[in-house]
Formats: sequence, structure tokens, C-alpha cells
Amino acid sequence: MKKHFWVVAALAATTVSGIAHAQYPIMDRVASKVIEKYQTSTCQQLWQEKAQKQGQPKPEMEQRVIQMLQQDPQMRQAFFDRVAAPIVNKMFECGMIP
Repeated sequence: MKKHFWVVAALAATTVSGIAHAQYPIMDRVASKVIEKYQTSTCQQLWQEKAQKQGQPKPEMEQRVIQMLQQDPQMRQAFFDRVAAPIVNKMFECGMIP
């Protein structure tokens, strides 16, 4: 009985995850690009980019994505669920967070 419960729970989680990605195709593409950026960038590249962006206005496309995420809490949650681990892991590896 316990084994059956875990199989059903795993299938439900996979289905919910798939629905979130299918529901927000633009967010899914943006999340994939963000993850790819962090996975393929070196620590030095990330540090340089961070230094260059300080005090600079965000590009228009980035502002639109941020606005979409601010207006839709469910999309924002799906985005954070997808990108949080890869970004935090890379930032930790690079010494950008303690």
C-alpha cells in the first residue's frame, strides 16, 4: 500500500510540473535561458557581468519579464521553482553567496 502511494504521489508531482511548463511556454523558455546562462558561464564571467550591470537600467525585455512575474504569482512560483536551484548552486560555487 505504501509503495502504491509513493508511485501515485510521484506521478501527480510530475503531472503538475508538466502542466506548469505547458501553461507558461514563454516563462519556460526564459527559465531555460536563465538556467543555461548560469550553467555555462564561468564564475569570472558572472562577477564581471554583475559589476557591469550595477547602476545600469535593465533591458526592456528583462523589464517585461519581471513585470509578467510580478503580475502573476502562479507564474512567478513556477519560474522560481525551476530556476532557484541551478542559480543558487552556481552562485554558491562562485562565492557570490555565503
